Order: sequence, then structure tokens, then C-alpha cells
Amino acid sequence: MYKELIRPAEISIKDKKNIVKGNVIRAAVFARTNVIEVLTAGNESFYLIYYKNSLIFGDKLDKVEEGSFINKAFHEGIVIESPHPILKAIIPNHSVSIPNKNKLFTQLQIRYSLQEIAYIATTLDSFFDKEELVKMIDKIFFHYRRSGNFMKSFQILQILHDFVPTLKSAKERLNLQEFNSYNDFYKSSSLPSIHKRDPLFVERHCFQNRSNPDIRHFLEDICRKQDSLLELLLWLEDPKADSVEKYTGMALKFITMKEWIVILGELNINPYQVLPEAKSIIEKMIQEERFETAALYLLNFIHDLPASYDHILNELWGNLNASFVGKHLDDFIFMSQHLIHEDSVKHLEQKVFQLAVILLEEYDLKAVYEKLLPIQKILPHSAVIRKMNHMLAILEDPDQMMELGDYYAEFKQFDKAIDCFFWEMELQPQDPTPVQKISRMYQHKGMVKEAASYQKVYAQIKSNQEVG
Repeated sequence: MYKELIRPAEISIKDKKNIVKGNVIRAAVFARTNVIEVLTAGNESFYLIYYKNSLIFGDKLDKVEEGSFINKAFHEGIVIESPHPILKAIIPNHSVSIPNKNKLFTQLQIRYSLQEIAYIATTLDSFFDKEELVKMIDKIFFHYRRSGNFMKSFQILQILHDFVPTLKSAKERLNLQEFNSYNDFYKSSSLPSIHKRDPLFVERHCFQNRSNPDIRHFLEDICRKQDSLLELLLWLEDPKADSVEKYTGMALKFITMKEWIVILGELNINPYQVLPEAKSIIEKMIQEERFETAALYLLNFIHDLPASYDHILNELWGNLNASFVGKHLDDFIFMSQHLIHEDSVKHLEQKVFQLAVILLEEYDLKAVYEKLLPIQKILPHSAVIRKMNHMLAILEDPDQMMELGDYYAEFKQFDKAIDCFFWEMELQPQDPTPVQKISRMYQHKGMVKEAASYQKVYAQIKSNQEVG
């Protein structure tokens, strides 16, 4: 239901000299990296890679290869499916230009450290040949080693080994004696100690092992200091109702309160029980006469609203049209049970009649009767339910077609009424009554010529009777 309240995120992509527009289908967050999947109007899939919220590269892909970084991100990362309010925070710009592929790594050196470039290279294996990326990472490794920076060269080896675990040369180099002390440091030191010397490694490690409560807690501490959006996304992945207040303030840095209400609803956390501000949001919608929008916000939790919302429900019940109510019938039957009182019986009966008219346009008589039957618990003497019950009783009786037609006419089902009156006209060709009723039905349908034709037939039959 909340999907009706959220517009899909759109993005414009400039690729060389071409500009394509599309809707974001989903996003995957994987530590410092985000992957965005975009479906264009031409049904083509673009994938965009971001590092620290800056676009690195992207291109059109016919399929995502198993084992690639993009595949891993959508299987092991935090995945946000569209439509979702938080997507606009994950995507910093809704108009992007894909960098020149041939100059990409030269340009990256301006903004990022060599260690970061080595890691970024591992995220681009859907767009570059894997051997080419391995050579680039190797080049960074040998640069550090030649300069005597063994700690940095060891860090690059770890990135390379994670990227291609089967690469024999990386395994062998990791076990070289010159790297023993660094191996020991990473194996024996605490995460805070390692983080001081290698934050990229720790953030990736913690993200990949976030199912461990202690590791997850440390990752949240890191995010609290430098990336509140990732901290919020971690909470959305495993939300706790008792911490909503804490994360509400964080969420409002990126989205509106209305959008936060939607997100909590999607998480099956009742925003109307945990957010005092939610009530004023709904009341403002009512004041602005946006009754359907207010209802869409509330209906998911219609069975569990605080008593203070009763006046809002009464206002909605009085102002929502029957067509909308019919689409959400079960929820509104519950609402009517909750709100029914002596003064509202007449109004409720009018609403039931309107519902019957709308439902009969789409469903057969028996189906409509069954849909409305629960209302009998609220309105045991409902004339609408009683009439429909009687209609079902005479539905197959050829001698009762005139009466059935009158009922259909009462419920504004003019075509069905015409069928009944036609049947009666065939059985009683000298009776002017069904002809006159057919003429009236065509008048109600706005079919003036047809109504006039049957009025003439009616007049002729009446004239014949008078002559006879």
C-alpha cells in the first residue's frame, strides 16, 4: 500500500555523447561502495559504481556475471529496492556523466590514495578485464615495495588476494618472511588498533562480518563518527522498535518525516505508536482535504491505531469516496466496526449502497454480496444487504426477471436491468411495462436515440391495447 505514496527515483546518465534516462530499480550498499541499477525507457540496464558517494564508473550490461563485485554487492550488501525514500540519499546526483574509461585510473589518482585505487579496481570487474585489473593492483604493490613501504604493500596484497583468492602469486607473497610481522599484526591486534593503521580494511572486514554482534557494534561506532547514512542503513537492515527515537533524528538529515513514516511502515513498525509527530502529519493532510493520501498512510495499521486517532478515522470515513473504500474494503469494514455509533448508521448505510453500486460494476452479484456480508455484523438491518440477498434468491427464476431488473436499476446497473427487462419483454410481448422500463434505462445511460425508439414501441403497444 505504501508503494502508492512513493515516486520511483529517476536518473539521467550521460554516456559519451548520448543521454539516457531511467528509473532506479535498486541500490546495493557495500561498505564504502554503492551500486545503482538503472532501467532505461529502452529496457536497458545500466550499473553505476560509487565510492564514498562519488561516481566512479558505469556502463550498460546485458547481465551481471556471477562472482563479480556487482553480483556480490546485491547478494551480500544492504539492498534497497525501488521505490524507497532513502534512495534519494544514496544517489547524490540525479544527473551523472560516466567518466572516460581510458583515462579513468589516471583521474582517480587525483582524488584517492593508491590503496583506495587498488580497492576501487576490484569493484570494476564487470567493466574491465580482470587480468588488466590484477596487473594494475600488482603495479601499486611493487610501487610500495620498491619505496620500502612494506605495510602499504602488504595491504595491497590483501586486497589482491580478496579479489582473486586463487591467484598463486598473491598467496605466496603474503607468506614471505618480510611480511610476517604484518601478518601477525592483523591476526593478533584488536579492530580499533588495526583501524588506526588501515581503516579501509577494517570497514570492509566489519561490513562483511556484520552478522557478528560485536563486529556490527564496532562498525556502527565507525559510522557514527564518519558516515551516518550507513549507520542508518545498518539499522534499516535490522531495525529495533525501541530505538526508533534515536534513528528518527538521524533519518531526518536525509528524508522528510512523511518519508520516515513510510519507511517505518515498510519495516512493520507502527509509526503511530512510536512517533508522536506522526499524528500532526496526518491531521495536516486532513486539513488540506487530502483524504485518500491520509488513508493510505494509515491503512496498514488500521487495526492498531491509538484511540487518539478516532477523530481522524471519523473524518476519513465521512469524506472518502466509495470507489476508494471499495479498493480497501476489508480495512474499512474494520474501521466501520470500530467507529459505528447510533448517529452514523444512516451515513454508513449510504456508504454501503455506494459500495454496492461500484462493486457491481466489477464483480457478479454473488461476489459482491459475499464482500459486503461482513457489514451485516455492524448493520444487522441493512436494506442494501437484504435487497442483495433477495436478488440472489430470484436470480435464476425466469418469472422474477422484472423484479430483478428493478433491483439492478436501483443499484444503477442499467445494462443488467435492460437484460432482465428484455427477457420479460420476450415473454410478454404485449405488456408495455418492460418496454417502458428499457426506455428509462437508456435515458439513464444517456442513449437518447435508443430511449426514444423504445418509447415509440411503448406508445404503440399502449395504443394497441386501447384499440383492442
